Amino acid sequence: MASPIPSLTLGLLVVSLNFGLIQSLRCLSQKFSRNRHYEHCTDLPHLSSYLHWNYNPAESSVDIAFLAPPARPGGWVAWAINPNGSGMVGAQALIAHKEANGSMAVRTFKLVSYKKVEEGEIAYKVSKAEAEYKNGVVTMFATVGLPKETEVLNQVWQVGSSVVDGVPAMHELRAANLNSRGKLDLPQGKSSSNRGENSNLQRKRIHGLLNAISWGILFPVGAIIARYLRSLRFADPFWFYLHVSCQCSSYIIGVTGWAIGLDLGNKSKGVEYTSHRIIGILLFCLATLQMFAFFVRPSKDHKFRVHWNVYHHGIGYAIVVLGIINVFKGLDILGPAKAWKLGYVLFLSVLGAITLCSETITWALVLKEKLRKSKKPYDGFDHSTKEQPLAS
Repeated sequence: MASPIPSLTLGLLVVSLNFGLIQSLRCLSQKFSRNRHYEHCTDLPHLSSYLHWNYNPAESSVDIAFLAPPARPGGWVAWAINPNGSGMVGAQALIAHKEANGSMAVRTFKLVSYKKVEEGEIAYKVSKAEAEYKNGVVTMFATVGLPKETEVLNQVWQVGSSVVDGVPAMHELRAANLNSRGKLDLPQGKSSSNRGENSNLQRKRIHGLLNAISWGILFPVGAIIARYLRSLRFADPFWFYLHVSCQCSSYIIGVTGWAIGLDLGNKSKGVEYTSHRIIGILLFCLATLQMFAFFVRPSKDHKFRVHWNVYHHGIGYAIVVLGIINVFKGLDILGPAKAWKLGYVLFLSVLGAITLCSETITWALVLKEKLRKSKKPYDGFDHSTKEQPLAS
């Protein structure tokens, strides 16, 4: 009797080879009520969304079924066409959401800006619009009239968390939300993302990585080196050069990431990350001041050394705190895999444990030294004057 192991191995190999294909064609397995059928479908690259459509060139129209999970149960989903560009501003949108009575509604809006939408008739004739909500996913159906001989559309899709007084509230500004757009070739049945947007996303990732390494990793490590290694006699002056090298590298990498961030902000009109931007500018200013501290560093016995220490240490700790805060803000904006944030949290936990242990050991050594000096017997000499007291 033949062993079942080869057959099982072959089966697993076939499944693994076809897993990516199965995932990429997930829209093909989706079914709709009333036996609706669509000739084309695509798994959209962001927001777990899918689009099905039938192109009717004779009638200059397209029947669509758009599926997406809203950001929250009471949220909304939208599919739109932008007649004048590839962005969200100017898009003519169909937005589906749940009414107060629990029924689903589909309404049309014009996207005036990232923060403003206007309800009313759009540039395309919309008919047979309806929506369903099942298992946390909204499915929106509609027939959209198009200008004659239209074959390629600039499509935009989006999800939001809430509807306030009948108006969809602002969606999140994560990378997935900002990149949910692309070209739709109606007769060919193809959907593609904008290359420029992919390049922009890549630059955002580079910006985030550089700043995480700089303000979030190197700068705290450099601060710990200066705080604890300098108390060890054998580490002098090695600790100083290591500290300076670490902080200078952090500054160069951080300023590079900061410059990329400024450029991204200038090219993303209407997209604002106010607190992230303000903290980033503040970090650059404080870090630049810290670099100047190296050139105005007085000698250890100088009368202004104590003031320089307050200035240097105060700014240094401020950079560490602000840098860590901004790294987390950046992670929230980019929305990477959870492993990235978890990895950074673990790094900070290890760094915190090292700091706690080092602080404990340092204070223990200081107290031990003070205790040793307090118990040292008087030898009959005044060591401050180097003179022997008069004999009795």
